[in-house]
Amino acid sequence: MTAIRLLLVDDDPLVRAGLSFMLGGADDIEIVGEAADGAEVEALVDRTRPDVVLMDIRMPAVDGLTATERLRAREDAPQVVVLTTFHADEQVLRALRVGAAGFVLKDTPPAEIIAAVRRVAAGDPVLSPAVTRQLMRHAVGTGPDSRRTRARDRIAVLNDREREVAVAVGRGLANAEIATGLFMSVATVKTHVSRVLAKLGLNNRVQIALLVHDAGLLKEEQEEH
Repeated sequence: MTAIRLLLVDDDPLVRAGLSFMLGGADDIEIVGEAADGAEVEALVDRTRPDVVLMDIRMPAVDGLTATERLRAREDAPQVVVLTTFHADEQVLRALRVGAAGFVLKDTPPAEIIAAVRRVAAGDPVLSPAVTRQLMRHAVGTGPDSRRTRARDRIAVLNDREREVAVAVGRGLANAEIATGLFMSVATVKTHVSRVLAKLGLNNRVQIALLVHDAGLLKEEQEEH
């Protein structure tokens, strides 16, 4: 099995040393580089070709948000997991909107951080259901009215089935759960998710979920039932 290539980005050398020691001990994870600021990230990615970047969100010169946005705009971009102290931080939401696959708190137990890296490398977002609900409430509660209008305009390009799948993703359901609820195969669900991502110009399921919440589709679904 090929090891997951991981790049660590944090301005605190003690944090980097701790993460390197902890994650480097996993048989299936290889630390390919370290950076102390977001300004160093793109050159390091070119040199080391990581699968996953573990990115501190607050750094002095170029912050993790800007670095994440730059990375996710590239072709063959690595997955990004942001490191943060507070899970309801507005910057976390912004990082998710520009393509981060999730986040981990800095006080997360080592085994859970390792599991998060593995999940993201496999293409799954790293957001617990409880934290997802809190983030989504924060996203909808603080967004301007124009955000809802823009979200609805974007979602209008989806057909009915794609919209149903997008709403299910917004509810935090896994592919198997969506398949059961919508009476289709898991393979068909994956196809629909891929089409939704392509039509909306998004990077991952987290961005689908945020867009669905911005558009108010979950609230409409609850009112209908």
